[in-house]
Amino acid sequence: MLLRKSRSGLSTRIGALAVVLAATTALSACAGRNDRPQLAYEERPVDLLYNAGYQRLERERWLDAVAYFQEVERQHPYSEWSRRAILMQMYAFYRQGRYQDAIAAADRFIQLYPGSPSASYAFYMKGVCYFEQIVDVGRDQAATGQALLALRDVARRYPDTPYAADA
Repeated sequence: MLLRKSRSGLSTRIGALAVVLAATTALSACAGRNDRPQLAYEERPVDLLYNAGYQRLERERWLDAVAYFQEVERQHPYSEWSRRAILMQMYAFYRQGRYQDAIAAADRFIQLYPGSPSASYAFYMKGVCYFEQIVDVGRDQAATGQALLALRDVARRYPDTPYAADA
């Protein structure tokens, strides 16, 4: 009798553990690629947010830096700081090896600020990100073609920049 009670208590615990694991798995699946918690919204001065992101960059805490730069964009969308924050996100994603995210940031910058002097950098980083994705020249050449087109585009659009010479 004592053994039977112990087994039923064990099966109840195992059932509860299974429910907790299933809920945790479902929540983590909803999270997607978001490996870090989002910053809680708290209105802060733009220079404070930007500098916090920059300090994270210097410490090579790439995702933390991205979170602060995204917060700059969210809280101060029409400021000069927002433009810089997109570029910094692009750089942090690149440094972390998240090339598709870096390309998306570059495309966003190019779309929002095509006449900016920093657009040449965005085009260049887009080409570099495609280049970095070339794994083996004997395999799929999609990244190679995209890198070639993007780097040629830099040289054509911005011939007098240091990026054109490197491209």
